Amino acid sequence: AVRAVVRMGIYVGFKVYAIHEGYQGMVDGGNCFKDMTWKDVSGIIQRGGTVIGSARCQDFRERWGRKKAALNLIKRGINNLVVIGGDGSLTGANLFRLEWAEHLTELSEEELITDAEKEHCSHLNIVGMVGSIDNDFCGTDMTIGTDTALHRIIECVDAISTTAQSHQRTFV
Repeated sequence: AVRAVVRMGIYVGFKVYAIHEGYQGMVDGGNCFKDMTWKDVSGIIQRGGTVIGSARCQDFRERWGRKKAALNLIKRGINNLVVIGGDGSLTGANLFRLEWAEHLTELSEEELITDAEKEHCSHLNIVGMVGSIDNDFCGTDMTIGTDTALHRIIECVDAISTTAQSHQRTFV
């Protein structure tokens, strides 16, 4: 999913960032934001799990944390966000979207953003992609993580079977 988003974003002319460690990285800012290139996502298609990290973020559960995340996005001119995650991530994204106009107003009144930044980021567009190994999200046939987890399980069972055969033993 990360590879597809990065490559399509570059293809259509966007500047694409990866935010390492999810919402925690969005709140922390700084080096957590990485400008992505085509090469950055080369060779990752076979890797399971997230290649940009993931973290539970207590700060993002608080309004002040979401406001700080908004400031970090606005300062980079980011007004489109792709959120890949489960119920908590997608619920957080929806709340962030609902509060966006309030954050813009407050940050402008506090003179933390310019009028040009406020205008450029007047709307926050969010795409949510269900990425969870649980496969329990309503409206999806199979989540991104489920397919990866099932393939990893099959690979491990195949490897154990081959090892058991080569040792002429039974593994339980």
